[in-house]
Amino acid sequence: MNELTIDATVNNIEAVTSFVEEKLAPFHLPVKSQRQINVAIDELFGNIALYAYNPDKGMAVVRVEFGDDPPSVTITFIDRGTPYDPLARPDPDVTLSAEQRKIGGLGIYMVKKSMDDVSYEYRDGQNILRITKNI
Repeated sequence: MNELTIDATVNNIEAVTSFVEEKLAPFHLPVKSQRQINVAIDELFGNIALYAYNPDKGMAVVRVEFGDDPPSVTITFIDRGTPYDPLARPDPDVTLSAEQRKIGGLGIYMVKKSMDDVSYEYRDGQNILRITKNI
């Protein structure tokens, strides 16, 4: 099965990363692509763990699907936490120095830049965030 339902906690980021890596193993992704996916998992699942249910705890679903044209992997993160579209936030001004930039937003910016597609929707009481990487 290509779906994992797990407690949305920071401690489970490693389990989610391992789950996705296991599903990707037969595709022998380049190291750079695998690292980009792992950074995206860390950022996105970490945000769910820290903010979706705060101060409560909840579950998250991570789904891995493969496409053929072009060959790609889509990883979907689903939670029933507070509705929040991280893509609606403006990108940080990366031309500014770290001291001049506002705090926040850099992680999702890196995800958007490293993935081939990123989308969000809120449907049926669920946040649904999809990232796609061509393989």
